[in-house]
Amino acid sequence: MLDVALSMLTLVPGGMGGSETYARELTRQLATVDEVSATAWVPSTARGFSEGIAERVIAQVHGGPTTLDRLRALTTATVFARSIRRELASARVVHYPFTVGAPKPSKDQAFVQTLLDVQHLDLPQLFSRPELAYRRHYYEGAARRADAVITISEFAKTRMVELLGLDPAKIHVAHLAVDTRQFTPNLGPREGFVLYPARGWQHKNHARLVEAMRLVRAERPDIRLVLTGGALDQLGELPDWVERRGLVSTDELKNLYRSAAVLAFPSLYEGFGLPPLEAMASGCPVAASNAGSIPEVCGDAAVLFDPEDPEAIAAGILDALVRAPELTRRGLDQVQDFTWEKCRDVHVDVYRRVA
Repeated sequence: MLDVALSMLTLVPGGMGGSETYARELTRQLATVDEVSATAWVPSTARGFSEGIAERVIAQVHGGPTTLDRLRALTTATVFARSIRRELASARVVHYPFTVGAPKPSKDQAFVQTLLDVQHLDLPQLFSRPELAYRRHYYEGAARRADAVITISEFAKTRMVELLGLDPAKIHVAHLAVDTRQFTPNLGPREGFVLYPARGWQHKNHARLVEAMRLVRAERPDIRLVLTGGALDQLGELPDWVERRGLVSTDELKNLYRSAAVLAFPSLYEGFGLPPLEAMASGCPVAASNAGSIPEVCGDAAVLFDPEDPEAIAAGILDALVRAPELTRRGLDQVQDFTWEKCRDVHVDVYRRVA
């Protein structure tokens, strides 16, 4: 039996997007592997996060969404590092699904880091100086020290080799996935709105999408835009045909996927990008950015566009509206290639190698 510790002391439930989905699914999947005994270590603010594996709560550590909150959590983890390491001592492998290696593993333990992307190096202008310093220290430093790095796309791996100088053999790609059993495809009529589920971060490119939707509405004035996700108040004033729903429940998001005319995904940068796959599993046509890993995820099952050109975004959305039945069929096929079991198997293989 291989003992693995998942150290997730920087976890902030509800505030970490796709990385949170990844970590939760990993705990579920590791519970199905007889040869691995995994335990999740979480801060007091994430009690109950793990599903299927044992969970240990570090009561002294309290997570939070800001860089300062994370630094406080890491400082606390460092102060109590000795006692935390004593509890982790039985693990042969320590894995950090949320990238930051805190506390550092003992010298006789294998060290695995998940590094989702190096967006801070590709788009440094989108990050504050404190955030850049944080990522350079905790992301890049850990990646160089780790025995193995797990990432989520071939695109992300390529950028890590080019920008961090990591040995390609050290980096292992575990694509994220969608559990298709949790989604019900709608093969019938769809409603008159375009959906974009994304937090209001700069690289999500909301402003250009709104500009593109003005062009779409010149041809299809009945089409609205529905936005979901956190931090949407940062977008400022929006036209009255934009519905800003904010954070929604999983069930509500699934209903939106099933009813939307098109999922628009104009992100400027993604290490992976789950919403296109979730939309495809729901039968929703997808129009998406040609940047980052998105073409790798979407294949030929989406209309791809230049995310920096509102006219191209608008043309992509209009094309997806016309090609909806074809894109629905292609999407349902595409999503079958991405399973959490495949993602799990990459992790288990890495654990074996480093142990």
